[in-house]
Amino acid sequence: MDQPIDNSNDQEWQEKLDSEQYQICRCGGTERAFTGKYWDYKEVGTYTCACCGTPLFSSQTKYDSGSGWPSYFQPINDSAIKELVDKTHGMLRTEVRCANCDSHLGHVFPDGPAPTGLRYCINSASLDFIPQV
Repeated sequence: MDQPIDNSNDQEWQEKLDSEQYQICRCGGTERAFTGKYWDYKEVGTYTCACCGTPLFSSQTKYDSGSGWPSYFQPINDSAIKELVDKTHGMLRTEVRCANCDSHLGHVFPDGPAPTGLRYCINSASLDFIPQV
């Protein structure tokens, strides 16, 4: 992206993102399980924010959680994401957002594998992928 988008300018986001990406990234939606392009993707590289390009997750931390969404046991670094309390749908969850552009990515749960015990359950529509060369 040449010029950063003003996070408060909804019109710019609607122009940049397709309708599914906009609904998920900017409105907090969720794609259906087993439908996203990265849920079963096995290439080596880096998953980045679809909105701003910030590196978020390494393929080395991706695993098959059986949930139907791309799942990772840790972000690429501690400053890549931010976590917020999510009390929607009568549940208490931890929402995961891009720390750079505030894009909704998914949620993190305490049922993942070692070494962290965490499962970052992320929408494919909120990600892009850069293959390792």
